Amino acid sequence: MNRREFVLMASASAPAAFAGGATERARGANDRIRVAVIGVNGRGKNHIDGFEPLENVEVAALVDVDLAVANERAAAFEKRYGRRPAVVQDMRRVFDDKDIDVVSIATPNHWHALATIWACQAGKDVYVEKPATHSLAEGRSMMAAAKKYNRIVQHGVQLRSSEAIREAVDKLRQGVIGDVYMARATIFKWRPKLVNHPVENPPSTLDYNLWVGPAKFRPYSKNHVHYNWHWTWDYGNGEIGNQGVHELDMLQWGLGVKHPTRICAMGGKYLWNDHRETPELMTALCEFGREKKFAEIAVRFWCSNNETDEANGNLFYGSEGYMVISGYTKYQVFLGREGKPGPKGSAPTRHFENFIQAVRSRKPEELNGPLETAHYSCALAHLANAAFRVGGVLDFDPDKEQFLNNPKANALLVDTYRKGFEVPPPHKV
Repeated sequence: MNRREFVLMASASAPAAFAGGATERARGANDRIRVAVIGVNGRGKNHIDGFEPLENVEVAALVDVDLAVANERAAAFEKRYGRRPAVVQDMRRVFDDKDIDVVSIATPNHWHALATIWACQAGKDVYVEKPATHSLAEGRSMMAAAKKYNRIVQHGVQLRSSEAIREAVDKLRQGVIGDVYMARATIFKWRPKLVNHPVENPPSTLDYNLWVGPAKFRPYSKNHVHYNWHWTWDYGNGEIGNQGVHELDMLQWGLGVKHPTRICAMGGKYLWNDHRETPELMTALCEFGREKKFAEIAVRFWCSNNETDEANGNLFYGSEGYMVISGYTKYQVFLGREGKPGPKGSAPTRHFENFIQAVRSRKPEELNGPLETAHYSCALAHLANAAFRVGGVLDFDPDKEQFLNNPKANALLVDTYRKGFEVPPPHKV
């Protein structure tokens, strides 16, 4: 029996369990929120340190398919915070735990959608790491689940909760650089050559079947466990779907666009002869025909000038000047042909705080990074990857969310799932 079937049986016998009742009330500032962090090898460490210091928020459980990782993280947590959270190997245990209010998902990409849907079905609110989806079709299922089960779901794009970046977008809307017609995303993350590892037996502490979960089964290898799955199509989405989702989210937010109507992408592997499947270098061009906007996306792995004062950022071009977004926290405007300095700002991001605020209020509209924005920013990465993999200039129908007359490209927008780990279509969540 999979998670969805179990929850539906439970809800049939107790229809108020997950929809309405105590979990739906607005939480006061003094109500303790108990969090389970799922996936604690990489970004999960940031989730732990993001939630635990918040007032009346408690990281109650650390979940990881590798118990060695989970126990190491629990020991570090105890040393820092003076108590030891529960250690759990199978995420379904915390979905069944009525004392857990929130799950924070930092698994590999191929687990994000299903884990979010299972959590929503179990009555948990969700903070899900970027990219929210491994394939374009998953976004609609996640949105349907959040709506059906009245859940608060935040996408982990921190720049959405910087007051400076929010101010920058307001200024773009007010015309600080005139009519905005173009944006450029720079995704320049230092990524060295990969070391090749053989196929071998997984360590005894790792439930490898559960690690693979919804995705295609590949024999265990350190080539993709624990980190380098990012560069394997079955589990990751390459750099444009890794660091790049932050910049794609900013690009669409600043331009005020959703899906492109035309896209092309070129690139490849020009430096390293290793087992990485995804490109080291990629440039994508996007036309947003409905809004009459244009975008360039640049992915680089190695030595580069930093066009936005940081390796990762955005530039917006208008009729009266341009704006630079540096990382997640700073912006600067330059005006006229001479590039005269204009408004600027800097402020930290408070993304975990924004999520907890919405959990307490039960108001999804308070979220700075809701699932709808997650769907479109991740979709842009999926579209660019599809264009790279099939080649050529592809036309896209934003309403049908399909490429026009290109079955090969459309096949890349939907994943195939292993039995027991299927991501349901929107009408079956």
